[in-house]
Amino acid sequence: MRRRQPSFDFLEFLATDGHLNEENGHNGNGHAPDRLPSLQELSEQHGVSISVLREQLRVARALGLVEVKPRTGIRRLPYSFAPAVQESLLYAITRDRSRFDQFSDLRRHIEKIYWAEAVGQLTDQDLKRLRTLLDRADQKLHGDPIRLPHAEHRDLHLTIFSRLENPFVTGLLEAYWEAYDEVGLSRYERLSYLEKVWDFHRQIVEALEQGDFDAGYRALSEHFDLIDQRPANE
Repeated sequence: MRRRQPSFDFLEFLATDGHLNEENGHNGNGHAPDRLPSLQELSEQHGVSISVLREQLRVARALGLVEVKPRTGIRRLPYSFAPAVQESLLYAITRDRSRFDQFSDLRRHIEKIYWAEAVGQLTDQDLKRLRTLLDRADQKLHGDPIRLPHAEHRDLHLTIFSRLENPFVTGLLEAYWEAYDEVGLSRYERLSYLEKVWDFHRQIVEALEQGDFDAGYRALSEHFDLIDQRPANE
């Protein structure tokens, strides 16, 4: 009879094993807190084949839980919800483009609901960054040649919500921008439309600089209304 291999769940191991020892700065396996045993070590410790471990490691990497590099080996990463959402979302919009519109609607509601909490935590440094993003976008839109300020668009919105200590909210917002690029919205827009978009961005930032969060919220809402007015073929 074939001997049944002991069950081993790599994701459970990541979540429960190797917690930081506050005294020596190492985990229970003698590794640094974010370092994990090699597949060979795990195989010997838990009696599971390397091929099974390799497949489970592939899943963990897809979820953004670990990274693997030649010199540092397997390293546990800080938790992020975004990779898991991105994998599922990109599958959904590949099957049906309208799924992006549904997720886009969710993203708008998230930004509106968390607006007050998010902007109340912004620092002077954050406001300076928002102003820098406005200036960079303006240079791209009115330069020669004209360039699309997609990176600035993404960073502006994510910066506004960057102080939220909720990885699920920030993960959903980050996943939206990955999908935004995937469906091609970062590659073409009419200049007249982009100028309107960035006019609203400027209103938002100026309101935040003045501490008028209600005015910023109104500009955000009008910005979203503008998206709904974009021609379908764009």
